[in-house]
Amino acid sequence: MNKSAFVTLFVVLLFTACSKEDPIAPENEAPVVKSEAAYSVLLDEDIAYADGLSHDQSSTIPFPISMYLDVYHPDNNSDNRPVFMFIHGGGFKGGIKHKPEIVEMANYYASRGWVFISIDYRTTEELGNIQGKTREEVIAYYKGVAPPEWIEHAMLGAETVKQFQQATAMYLAQRDAKAALRWIVANANTYNINRDFITVGGASAGAISTVALGISNPEDFRDEITVSDDPTLSTTNLNETYDVRSMVYFWGSNIKLDVFEAIYNLDRYDPSDPELFLGHGTATDPVTPYEEALELQGIYNDLGIHNKLVTLLQPNGDPAGHGAWDAIVDGKGLSELTFEFLAERKKLNVE
Repeated sequence: MNKSAFVTLFVVLLFTACSKEDPIAPENEAPVVKSEAAYSVLLDEDIAYADGLSHDQSSTIPFPISMYLDVYHPDNNSDNRPVFMFIHGGGFKGGIKHKPEIVEMANYYASRGWVFISIDYRTTEELGNIQGKTREEVIAYYKGVAPPEWIEHAMLGAETVKQFQQATAMYLAQRDAKAALRWIVANANTYNINRDFITVGGASAGAISTVALGISNPEDFRDEITVSDDPTLSTTNLNETYDVRSMVYFWGSNIKLDVFEAIYNLDRYDPSDPELFLGHGTATDPVTPYEEALELQGIYNDLGIHNKLVTLLQPNGDPAGHGAWDAIVDGKGLSELTFEFLAERKKLNVE
């Protein structure tokens, strides 16, 4: 995959596409949110949103496990709330939905009137042991877990078993993230969520899944495997639809969409894709370099979709790198930067 971009060092740059400048016009009344913390935060923890097939180190056939999410919601009487679903990072090898920095962001948003939902999903930890297996045996081992064509592609690019399983887990993570969002839509009335104000965000691997979630079609990462091969699909609210209006990306990339296009020959970018906030630092990062953000912004600019790239700095003013949760730009942290972007672009009523 050839990527061409340049890196601007040691300064803060705010890039904004200009072809689609008007904020999103909501179809119904915009929610009211607060500029400062105004509500106590209620937490509904470890809610099962779907099942998925899994392997452990001794299994020979996949078995179902449940995936969970945490719902942070304000203790108020509003019946019109925006929602922000967040996907944790971890290189598709692990990670937790209750990472302290995510919990801090969840409380920031929920205390201001949002519903903030943090999800977990399957990673390489659910892919078992394939040491010594032939190509055909690996494909059979993962039947119902990942599509054969995805597995074949992962085999081509991987030099180790760990790399192969990481590439395979990218598919599982996406399938689960979509299931989580369908759960949110199915349960919107429980939390007084306005379905017209859906934001999805994530960090690192979570940002990679965020971009693929917002830009891919509803059937992508869903219909490549049938219910007969994966009966757990019946637990994933398949009849629900969603419309992601905004995405928040922290130090990620669009690599999953590149892989999807390479496998299926389908380019999913189009002018109706969700608006995008990108936070990425210029410090050396061999996993998700700054050029990834520039490439994605270039695609958005070419399509005329509103986006904003904030070049992240450490609190001392030096360039930030991967995992820059403590980044400060113009005196503002990540929660405040993203809140302002989303409130403006969604035309939320901020009090």
